[in-house]
Amino acid sequence: MHFQEFCFDPRILIDVSKIDMATTVLGFKISMPIMIAPTAFQKMAHPEGEYATARAASAAGTIMTLSSWATSSVEEVASTGPGIRFFQLYVYKDRNVVAQLVRRAERAGFKAIALTVDTPRLGRREADIKNRFTLPPFLTLKNFEGLNLGTMDKANDSGLASYVAGQIDRTLSWKYLDIFIELETLFVKEGVLTAEDARLSIQAGAAGIIVSNHGARQLDYVPSTIMALEEVVKAAQGRVPVFLDGGVRRGTDVFKALALGASGIFIGRPVVFSLAAEGEAGVRKVLQMLHWDPPRARLLAPKL
Repeated sequence: MHFQEFCFDPRILIDVSKIDMATTVLGFKISMPIMIAPTAFQKMAHPEGEYATARAASAAGTIMTLSSWATSSVEEVASTGPGIRFFQLYVYKDRNVVAQLVRRAERAGFKAIALTVDTPRLGRREADIKNRFTLPPFLTLKNFEGLNLGTMDKANDSGLASYVAGQIDRTLSWKYLDIFIELETLFVKEGVLTAEDARLSIQAGAAGIIVSNHGARQLDYVPSTIMALEEVVKAAQGRVPVFLDGGVRRGTDVFKALALGASGIFIGRPVVFSLAAEGEAGVRKVLQMLHWDPPRARLLAPKL
């Protein structure tokens, strides 16, 4: 029996001894409809940062999405071994930097670009302002290190906010998406919350859509992703897969998203929290807890 049939089939006395949780995302077969969302600065959570997350995702047979603002480069993550990986992209004012980074990700074996479209301006992150957030001096944005864009200057409010204001392209519009077609790169769009934007994404050539509110940090009173999901799925009309990012904390949250038409989900905060707690073993454990396939769980269970 297939996983989705088991989840939503109300019938009884059906053989459920063999449940297949595997699915296919953009043509890539993975062990479960649960993937890792892009989260920045992972070496602030654990010294191994994105290395640990990449290894854990590969061991679990699922997809890791690497942030543009990772503290490990695309090449360094690729060096951890085989795995299916996507790359999340912020569009910088210097378009040559963007094109160069996309090509590096392709050469490193990344399979899709997850284009973030909801951050022409950074949301007012009051905790960052209060703490005057910036990266510690021993960490850099590794993907931009050789381009003199890898460090954040200290600021009176938030070093990240100042960095975004100085580097991220506020003129980004639908017509710019042609660059991804020219580079023959699959891409999905991260930040879609409405039917109108879903339709425009498909017209622009998106291979998939990620319903995301950027961790609810970009806009006050933004709807939760689970509330926006059904509208986007209906607008997509099956032409491209729709994924949900945000708010997933247990397996039943995954079931809800699948029931509303999602083709899979991405998790971010659970990965960072588990990475901070136990490194690679922690990320393996959180993926195991969400997957919960007993024979495989024994293989993935970290020795604590």
